[in-house]
Amino acid sequence: MSDRTLPRSTPAAQGVDASGVHAFLDALEADPEIEPHSLMILRHGRVVASGWWAPYTPERPHLLYSLSKSFTATAAGLAVAEGLIRLDDPVISYFPEFEADITDRRSRAMRVRHVASMASGHDAETFDRAHAIDPEELVRGFLLLPPEREPGSVFAYNQPATYTLATILQRVTGQSLTGYLRPRLLDPLGIGEVAWIRDGAERELGFSGLHASTDAIARLGLLHLQDGVWEGERLLPEGWVTEATRALVANADGTPEGALSDWQQGYGFQFWRSRHGYRGDGAYGQFCLVLPEHEAVIAMTAATKEMQEVLNLVWEHLLPAFGPGPLPGGQDADTALGERLARLALPPAAGKAAPPERAEAWSGAEFMPYGGACADQPTLTAVGVGADADGWSLTLTEDGHRLALRLGGDGWTVQDDGPVPTAVSGGWTDAHTLVADVAFLETPHHLVVTCSLADRTFMARWRTEPLHGGPLHAMRAPRGSV
Repeated sequence: MSDRTLPRSTPAAQGVDASGVHAFLDALEADPEIEPHSLMILRHGRVVASGWWAPYTPERPHLLYSLSKSFTATAAGLAVAEGLIRLDDPVISYFPEFEADITDRRSRAMRVRHVASMASGHDAETFDRAHAIDPEELVRGFLLLPPEREPGSVFAYNQPATYTLATILQRVTGQSLTGYLRPRLLDPLGIGEVAWIRDGAERELGFSGLHASTDAIARLGLLHLQDGVWEGERLLPEGWVTEATRALVANADGTPEGALSDWQQGYGFQFWRSRHGYRGDGAYGQFCLVLPEHEAVIAMTAATKEMQEVLNLVWEHLLPAFGPGPLPGGQDADTALGERLARLALPPAAGKAAPPERAEAWSGAEFMPYGGACADQPTLTAVGVGADADGWSLTLTEDGHRLALRLGGDGWTVQDDGPVPTAVSGGWTDAHTLVADVAFLETPHHLVVTCSLADRTFMARWRTEPLHGGPLHAMRAPRGSV
């Protein structure tokens, strides 16, 4: 997180009713399908409410999944301003080595603006098909897959389209996305450390994989709310934000349900239109929500499959809280809200201390996957439970890597000194069963590990499935990114 803090204000001074924020927090915390990790609310360019649910903290980066796309689109806006790319250039013109291979008329007609707006002409996601065509070069596989419709005529959420845009940017700049963005966007906005997952070609993915703080999300949203201007300096070309955040391609299905869906309001350059304002978002509840009509930005991270419900709660509770002017007499309510936000915490998993009568049996016990393999994490081959002078520990073993975790008391035990930042809660549910909830703190994901002493087996399940896969020791922001 940056040392340059955003301006702050009380909610009442910016016309925000604290009771609406309380109601939103109540609704989030009451829904068992939503696990909030962080929230920042900005009004009139000032932070009026912010909080992190322990064990999550302000400075820690969080995997943004497809919210990464909005950062990629912002890089595209900068590259357009510098004359490095043109939106109406054919995509194939940036890949002359594929010129002889790409013969389909529609593939050759695809423009940069089409891949930037998910309007390549394909009528469905192409990732698996493009990867099957060329496992080594996704752009080539994508371009070899003929679009079913004319480019620009149909919307389809399509990862290779954004990956192609990101590859073009990395080619014309000769840098990684983060390297290009650092002096042009990240430093001017005061965004500190970020990290982006790379593929086998050593390219930053563009369509996913960015790890950044909630503060970084808020700053991206505020830049767009301010039409690309930051502290009096224009960073994005004039008109870019308007173009990038309008409905460039329609995606509604015409049903009453579709009218209530925030995923059927149109799509811009890697930004979704919403029933109110527009947003970048990522799987499992990563949001950068911009509300120009209220001069507000809402940044969130979470772990939930119910992303539409999160937005429904925003519309129900936060929108009515945005008033036209300062609210007199709100000091007590603002103070109470600030105190609540400062003590936010996720409830730890239930569990008791090790049963004394079985402590000897548990100490040093090894557990194998129930049924011979762990379906949720096949590389996880063994779990060990141990005890020493510092207490109990859990060791997860996969492909020769051992992840040692401390089992603490009643709350979350945070561990930053291992290969991956984690927080663990839980304990023994009975003399024969140990349940540990392992939160991988730089991602939205928890792995729940259950050990059975009776048959020396374990089960492990993800609460939300990691979309990038990979081993447990890689469940963190990449280190050493430029």
